Amino acid sequence: MAKVTTEFVCSECGASSPRWLGRCPSCGKFNTMVEEVTAPAQTQKTAKVHTGGKAKPLSQITYEKFNRTSSGVSEFDNVLGGGIVAGSLVLLGGDPGIGKSTILTQIAAYLSQTKKVLYFSAEESCSQVKMRAKRLNLKSDNMLIINETCIDGLESELDGVEFCVIDSIQAIYTDDLSSSSGSVGQVRECASKIMRIAKSRGITFFIIGHVTKEGALAGPKVLEHIMDTVLYFEGENQENFRILRAVKNRFGNVAEVGVFEMTDTGIIAVTDYSGVFLSESRGEEAGSCVTPAQTGARCMNVEIQTLVAKTSFGLPRRMPLGIDYNKLVLLLAVLEKRCGLSLGGYDVYLNAMGGIKLNEPSCDLAVCAALASAYFSKPVDKYTAVFGEVGLTGEVRAVSYCEKRVAECVKMGFKKVLVPAKNMKSVAKYADKVAIVPILYVNTMIKNLFKD
Repeated sequence: MAKVTTEFVCSECGASSPRWLGRCPSCGKFNTMVEEVTAPAQTQKTAKVHTGGKAKPLSQITYEKFNRTSSGVSEFDNVLGGGIVAGSLVLLGGDPGIGKSTILTQIAAYLSQTKKVLYFSAEESCSQVKMRAKRLNLKSDNMLIINETCIDGLESELDGVEFCVIDSIQAIYTDDLSSSSGSVGQVRECASKIMRIAKSRGITFFIIGHVTKEGALAGPKVLEHIMDTVLYFEGENQENFRILRAVKNRFGNVAEVGVFEMTDTGIIAVTDYSGVFLSESRGEEAGSCVTPAQTGARCMNVEIQTLVAKTSFGLPRRMPLGIDYNKLVLLLAVLEKRCGLSLGGYDVYLNAMGGIKLNEPSCDLAVCAALASAYFSKPVDKYTAVFGEVGLTGEVRAVSYCEKRVAECVKMGFKKVLVPAKNMKSVAKYADKVAIVPILYVNTMIKNLFKD
């Protein structure tokens, strides 16, 4: 067997060096030299002849239907697109202590009742994993557990295994590289080996990944490219609710969001979102408004809260949570220029309830309503919902899934919904169930909500 050799390659410009250098001699960047495995050059006699299949027209390709397996957690299945696909790689990232190992232990215990499951623990001992399973009251007697940090011996343990959990990708290493575990080269090489095993043997891998202090997955970006599904577990350690978000999914919608609650007996799925994204005191104080937000295949009513306070400094502060900063600045400019709200001398704070992130433009009108409510110190009725996209000229544009949004408001007992005027035809059938008000401009919305 040929000896494996390595070289150091700059991640910025691709320059190579036989040894590590603090600064790349080609592009001059610091700390960019990453160790990589060098494949020995093949001679003409030993060169492999690639005999892959020939190209076919798309019409002759056979459609393959992916069989899905339930994870035992309904919200987790929804985020994956309906269940676990055999032979897929699922990467789960999140802050320390957020519950990544807990939820995957629950899933592994559920799958082990009918399938052969291996828990590859590189960070915890086998007794620690058993202690967690006992604390969660899981029936995990059939789940296989191994405490190992070298990935090279993994394949020999996978005979008959259908599901495997790797905890975590930053804690394992391969002997092919001399660098320590967690380095860019080690993470990339270990992920590539896991991918080859998953695709060749049809084994589903759940891989836990650490995140940096900026919130991004630690390691090279190629780690996310290799994976079939990339999930982020979000939430505060001091709060009970967690949000699972898909940022990449080859077998489902990337906009799906799952809501979970951390309890003494583990993480449970939350199907009633009213207690998560809506406050009990809405409508009593000024500065809040409810909007039906479409996330993936579902629609959820989310409360947007704002606070407008006189600034003590020369430059007013804008601090949004759950809404893009540039979007907030844009909407403030529209309110000031088109609606006459003098917000230039006020600090503006905005928060989307439950820690959810609203990236779609349909929440624009609700943000404007919440800001106007805080500015006028007049609350919006608790049974009123608002949605629509706001343009720079102050007009309210049509949005997608309008019918589904109004239906969700009717289901939650709302009595009045402000919708874009261009969407009125699609929601006319709900006129007997809820008061639907067409809005063409932002100032029309303000007059309708704050007539006094």
